[in-house]
Amino acid sequence: MIQLGVNIDHVATVRQARRGSEPDPVRAAHEAELGGADGITVHLREDRRHIQDRDVERLAEQVQVKFNLEMAATDEMLAIAERVRPHAAMLVPEGRHEITTEGGLDVLAQQDRLKDVVARLRAAECFVSVFIDPDPRQAEAAGRIGFDVCEVHTGPYAHLYGRTGGDFRRPELLAALNEVAETGGVARSAGMRFNAGHALNYFNVTPIAALPGVEELHIGHAIVSRAVFEGMRGAVREMKRLMVEAAAGHRGVPGPERNGGAS
Repeated sequence: MIQLGVNIDHVATVRQARRGSEPDPVRAAHEAELGGADGITVHLREDRRHIQDRDVERLAEQVQVKFNLEMAATDEMLAIAERVRPHAAMLVPEGRHEITTEGGLDVLAQQDRLKDVVARLRAAECFVSVFIDPDPRQAEAAGRIGFDVCEVHTGPYAHLYGRTGGDFRRPELLAALNEVAETGGVARSAGMRFNAGHALNYFNVTPIAALPGVEELHIGHAIVSRAVFEGMRGAVREMKRLMVEAAAGHRGVPGPERNGGAS
């Protein structure tokens, strides 16, 4: 069954607006679990703009499902992962100027460095993944390095979905969906798991969840936004329902072309 990893960074964004104690990301994680989340994700950024070190420590102790730590491939973050030992660690690019992660990690450009990073995380008993753009060459490089998972960046697809109103008769939208599918197929052929995420919401998630072989979606902002009005538990439950139904074949949009996607 397709799985949902809930990113709770923006619960901490609200808290940090007042540098207070609420809303508490740990409580958000518990509510997400009760709503059906299969994993909890946070990104400990170098500037600590939302999630703090203490949040990571508490979540590692208290999360009952898979705990995934997104991180830059820096010595500081590696040391934290080695100490905290999350179930999974995902390497992402990071820029101080960006509001959120805006692109995939360029695996091709730093293969030797990343081999060392993966080895250190594996020694800390972490399942290791990498966030990449929808580019088969990046997936091939990730396979050579030895990552366990490729998470394919769905931001370009999500942008086109919004711009076209979700009209899959528009060739550019279908092409963006097929790029995600093709990259995921290459990842699977290289022996890695195919995950996807970024900018997914309650409207554009269905075609991604229906892709062949996709195992897990990571979704944060849309769920936290809906939780403002409906509560975290209900927001997670509804997203999970949409994903599971799409993965089972109950979708109302044209599917992607299957060439390049593993089944």
